[in-house]
Amino acid sequence: MSAAEAANAAIDHLESMSTLQPDLSEQYQNLVNLYQKKLWHQLTMSTIEFVSIPSSTLRTTAEGINSYHALFEKVILPIDKKINQLNLARIASFVAFSLLDDPPYKDGVAARAILENLLEKRERLGPAAALYTEARLGLLGLTVLARSGEALTTESSVKALESTKEAINKGRSVLAELADTESEAAIVHSAFYETAMTYRKAVGPPEAYYREAIQYVAYTNLSDLSQDERYNIATDLSLAALTGEGVFNFGEVVAAPALQCLEGTELSYLVELLSAGARGDVHGFQRVADSNAEAIQKQPTLVSRAEAVKEKITLLALVNMVFERPSLERTLSFEDISDRVGVPLDQVEWVIMRALSLNLIKGTMDEVDQTVDVSWVMPRSLTNKQMTELATRFGEWAVKVSKTKDYMMEHTGALLNQ
Repeated sequence: MSAAEAANAAIDHLESMSTLQPDLSEQYQNLVNLYQKKLWHQLTMSTIEFVSIPSSTLRTTAEGINSYHALFEKVILPIDKKINQLNLARIASFVAFSLLDDPPYKDGVAARAILENLLEKRERLGPAAALYTEARLGLLGLTVLARSGEALTTESSVKALESTKEAINKGRSVLAELADTESEAAIVHSAFYETAMTYRKAVGPPEAYYREAIQYVAYTNLSDLSQDERYNIATDLSLAALTGEGVFNFGEVVAAPALQCLEGTELSYLVELLSAGARGDVHGFQRVADSNAEAIQKQPTLVSRAEAVKEKITLLALVNMVFERPSLERTLSFEDISDRVGVPLDQVEWVIMRALSLNLIKGTMDEVDQTVDVSWVMPRSLTNKQMTELATRFGEWAVKVSKTKDYMMEHTGALLNQ
């Protein structure tokens, strides 16, 4: 088919859909106008906007074909060399996922074919578009597996998960090279971390899920997600932070906009638990836990890892206790630590040793005098209150420096004349 014939076929298709679907006539006519004027960038952006809301714009053609698929095949693919390759990959992804909701294609074969065919043109796609397509292909496979209800221990499931894991590991090095220098890097990062996050949600452990999910929400415009999607991510991220081994930076989670959707819901206590943990408030954490005991019992991960969560909050209390002290006043008595972290005096040594072994703090412990001299504390995201306290401390430090400078200038001459 010549270029002219392909163009005529594309316009004919768009106009026929405009007639077939009167409520979408304006959108289809807009695509016709952009195509006729050869405004390829505007055409692709309008197409992305159109296919990103299947609840409103996904229909069937007169032949009974998925309308997104027909749009892709008859309008977009014939001009694939003229448009931004990442935008091409994004359109292909929307089309592929739309097929999963069509009864004949729920097995994902046709959907996978769209993305796999695109990857055959890897060199033209470039690293960013190719990585995006691979990430979406991995997510497509995970989505099909989840919807099938098949156990993750079956041979086919294990094989699919292993393939996804290999693709994620391979893609991570490509992602590092893209860094944030590409203007479209956020789109690729978001797609990659969504796949990695979904994989870790399926296989665990929670700390691995947390690392991927916190990156996903950092690179993703959450307003593009549905309310249910935001709610699920906020819930999973909160539970992973609380129960994940080695996850102590609660301030990072509390500051994430994703958690806002839990406020005023039956799971708002998760935000309260995280906020108390970020402050190192053992007693506040326990009050929230006690007042929501029945709801917590409905969360298997919190119940099964209750002791680990308790230990984590105890250690965070010690970390915050150190942080609140001026740098020259970080020799802590066992008795003060006992009062702050809520453990008996005879268990304080264990708490300190545990914090040292996890590199939450660095310092030396004197078992005879029952003190610990802390020289370093784990860096982490701070709450607004903690930032205010830190700013005050910097102000006090600046005053001391100024006084020292004035003293040195006043007495330097006298010292030299001696």
